[in-house]
Amino acid sequence: MTWRVLVSAPYFIPVIEDFRERFTKEGVELVAAKVKERLSEQELLEVIGDIDGILCGDDRITGRVLDAAPRLKVISKWGTGIDSIDSEAAAQRGIPVYRTPNAFSEPVADTVLGYMLMFARNLARMDRDMRAGRWEKPILVSLGECVMGVVGVGDCGKAVVRRARAFGMRILGNDRVEMPKDFIAETGIKMVALEELLAAADFVSLNPDLNPTSFHLIGKAELDLMKSCAYLINASRGPVVDESALIEALQNNRIAGAALDVFETEPLPSESPLRKLNNCLLAPHNANSSPKAWGRVHENTIQNLLKGLRAAE
Repeated sequence: MTWRVLVSAPYFIPVIEDFRERFTKEGVELVAAKVKERLSEQELLEVIGDIDGILCGDDRITGRVLDAAPRLKVISKWGTGIDSIDSEAAAQRGIPVYRTPNAFSEPVADTVLGYMLMFARNLARMDRDMRAGRWEKPILVSLGECVMGVVGVGDCGKAVVRRARAFGMRILGNDRVEMPKDFIAETGIKMVALEELLAAADFVSLNPDLNPTSFHLIGKAELDLMKSCAYLINASRGPVVDESALIEALQNNRIAGAALDVFETEPLPSESPLRKLNNCLLAPHNANSSPKAWGRVHENTIQNLLKGLRAAE
């Protein structure tokens, strides 16, 4: 038996030839999509009709797409987040959706701490000043003097908390899930309401999954609660933040700054006001960058795909 599998995960396509022989032995024909960031619903509708499995990234796999895929047996997501997949519609059609939990917690947490250090120690500004011939010494702060707020204390949030703890920070957390007692004892984290966290934190790291309860979790009302000297860091999903409200807050110096690895629209539109704000650090949804982590996810995604195909035999 030969299965046709659509490969649309941008991180997997560059190494697809490394695995083609293995797939061929398993009876899998790989179909590589032309994709930069993700496939839209319409792009999927044009190619999904004779596909048995999808090895996908953040593609928009909707109910319409599933209806147009009568042969589809499995969706194997490269990575952790499956918010772009209509999992309920897939379940109704008997199509399993697999992912890799805790895939990139460590590199994402490193990115969050990197942004915190850049803000606290003003590294980018001092580099610019020196290159421009200015010998100026801005007032800086130590992370150990600051309060860290972590919104969403799952795998990634816990990795952020442990790093913040190593810097001697006081840590506040917010999550719908009760934290294990041993984790609280280990880190000293204090779980509080979101409003209390936002009002007290010098740095707010957003680390929740994207779901109906976290969509636009941070909007104008929440930003107004933050201290004017505080920084917002989002390395989770773009729609967790109401981007227009954040732009307004940054333009009016309502908060000190933000660091964004993710956006409501990706790639970030060229006309986005965020590109012109000096108090905002930007990155192209790349906080997961780690070849070692990628390798683990490659393997787990392949295993999930083959498991789903075999189960349908």
